[in-house]
Amino acid sequence: MFGLSIEHILVLVVAGLFILGPERLPGALQWLGQSIRKVRAYASGAQEQLKSELGPEFDQLRKPLQDLQSLREFNPKTVVTSYLLDEPAPAAAQPVANGTPVAPPPTPLRPGERPPVDPDAT
Repeated sequence: MFGLSIEHILVLVVAGLFILGPERLPGALQWLGQSIRKVRAYASGAQEQLKSELGPEFDQLRKPLQDLQSLREFNPKTVVTSYLLDEPAPAAAQPVANGTPVAPPPTPLRPGERPPVDPDAT
């Protein structure tokens, strides 16, 4: 929920107990849950209404946003590595953990195989 861990939620609940008191805290949490559900319902309703009114043009509006999302996932390290090692660029859908792409485990060298070395870089 909102990227909060269990510890953060417990701290918020304890702070709520001190601020609101034990008798008003359940009502405040219920109100917060209902408000979040209403906002989500309004947002999904607005999206559905835009889809129905704009039709295929809605997808054209979403295309630039999807391009921006792919730029957010852009990792210069993988592009430079693939360019230097003459390997094809990895697919855009990489596993992501905490906002940073997770690299696949390296393949071990076979017996007698030497690691790749760039003589210009050494």
